[in-house]
Amino acid sequence: MRGFNPRAGINPYRSWAKIIDCGDISPSPFDNALALRQMSEAFEELGARRVPESSSMTSRPRYIALGGDHSIALPELRSLSQAHKQPITVLHFDAHLDTWNPNVYDDAWLDPDLPIEEQQSAFTHGTMFWLASKEGLVANGSVHAGLRTRLSGIQDNHEDDHQGWVRIASDAISYDELGPRGIVQKVMSTIGTEKPVYLSIDIDVIDPGLAPGTGTPEPGGWTTRELVQVLRGIEDLNVVGADVVEVSPAYDGTGEQTALAGAQVVYEVLTSMVKRGLKDQAVLSSTINSGNIEDARDEL
Repeated sequence: MRGFNPRAGINPYRSWAKIIDCGDISPSPFDNALALRQMSEAFEELGARRVPESSSMTSRPRYIALGGDHSIALPELRSLSQAHKQPITVLHFDAHLDTWNPNVYDDAWLDPDLPIEEQQSAFTHGTMFWLASKEGLVANGSVHAGLRTRLSGIQDNHEDDHQGWVRIASDAISYDELGPRGIVQKVMSTIGTEKPVYLSIDIDVIDPGLAPGTGTPEPGGWTTRELVQVLRGIEDLNVVGADVVEVSPAYDGTGEQTALAGAQVVYEVLTSMVKRGLKDQAVLSSTINSGNIEDARDEL
């Protein structure tokens, strides 16, 4: 298997990390509340598992989820927040905000006696970060990148501001604006290298001319190369969990270009997570060799 990544100088499959396929989560397609509960319990179980001895660089598992519907971000954030005992900083690549307040859309069938966040219709792939913020799972200073969606009104951005997000538009990828390097710099200066980060990548951040296999395509997106450039530039983030979502084979082209793009994105994210572990290992070894054992424990 040709797994060596030339840009990183490592083969992520043959380094310190033990990589395990944990199988599928099969949520109910008939009951939204049950599906959320099933996904939440599955991710909580994964997050509580002990890591293999060969992966001694981390005290808890780190996972990449593949989808599928973007709503999996909510149960993943529940698990990560519980495991790390703090809100998680999110780096969200997407054409859409996904922080929409469900109250924006009038629904005559809502139960007036039940809070909106407790109603099944509130949980969708466009509201899961709103729900996560309501639950205290998302840290202030989280970042969207690649945005180009239509809004119901400027109040959508105001709601996003209220939740503590920083927005980077799709047009910022142009070299007469920030460009890929400038986007990397803005992400890194906003998030830093120590906070636990959840990396959430909706494949529709890529232009539908290059990745048509998705449910909510938006023209004017990034190229696959531009997304990969940015992902490579943020390799120093402390990514503790990730997803690559909204890949829909039914809408893909005959060359399966969306699936290929999704697979490359997963490979780049995995490479960066493993490479970051190697850097942490070097810091840990240096600290131990200097005799600062207590400091070394803090690194873990």
